[in-house]
Amino acid sequence: MDKILLTECPRDAMQGWTRFIPTQQKAAYLNQLLKVGFNVLDFGSFVSPKAIPQLADTKEVLPMLNLSDTNTELLAIIANTRGANDAVAFDEISYLGFPFSISETFQLRNTNKTIEESLVQVSEIQNLCAKHGKKMMIYISMGFGNPYGDPYNPEIAMTYVEQLVRLGIENIAMSDTVGVAQPDVITKMFSELIPAFANVKFGAHFHSSATTWEEKVQSAYEAGCLRFDSALRGVGGCPMAEDELVGNLATENLVGWCKQRDIPIGLDNDAFNVAWEMAAQVFVK
Repeated sequence: MDKILLTECPRDAMQGWTRFIPTQQKAAYLNQLLKVGFNVLDFGSFVSPKAIPQLADTKEVLPMLNLSDTNTELLAIIANTRGANDAVAFDEISYLGFPFSISETFQLRNTNKTIEESLVQVSEIQNLCAKHGKKMMIYISMGFGNPYGDPYNPEIAMTYVEQLVRLGIENIAMSDTVGVAQPDVITKMFSELIPAFANVKFGAHFHSSATTWEEKVQSAYEAGCLRFDSALRGVGGCPMAEDELVGNLATENLVGWCKQRDIPIGLDNDAFNVAWEMAAQVFVK
């Protein structure tokens, strides 16, 4: 049975948190997560501190991370070429993640650029990544629908994926930004995308309620998706999307689901349990 690759997303969990999490506490939590064995850690962002004040200390957090005894790769979110230029200067970072929405409304809200303008940014950032030995991760935001009434169907998503692949993108996470994904749409999306673009590593970034997460994971996995994003205790949500945040897929639920099915994930259980306890102290209201 194929191993599932897990990305832990404390950045996604923190970004909408109203209480500022002290820099030292952020670093301690991230260091514990680095011991768990996740494939990728979405740890911080290089975006405007006015937009996401919680993550204004990413540059201060980074040198506090202990990367000497971990195989986990670091991912930082960027929203434009300026942020990408900042991020590529750090050898410790492996992935630059860019939110590319196929909802025009959300792309303007999230990055202050149209979809077409964002495609130009993607091309520029991809060139930067190639020059500096980084990998670009594109998050197809609103990839399963949107709440704004913007046009959506799986074929629209496929069309944009094709354009991104032509720009050299090899890592794409289909993102359920506001938790609207339905199992039939998830199945159609991955069952068509994965065979159509054999050189692309596709993942799922689900936001969901406590009652809908399993049907989403099951649908994606059965359609061939083996990369999943999640956050401990299901904390998170995109503050640029809606007033009411829909939390991330809870990592403990995903891990339990894999264990029940004997799907290998390669995590250190003891380190995971410590991190789960720490999350309760980090995300105190």
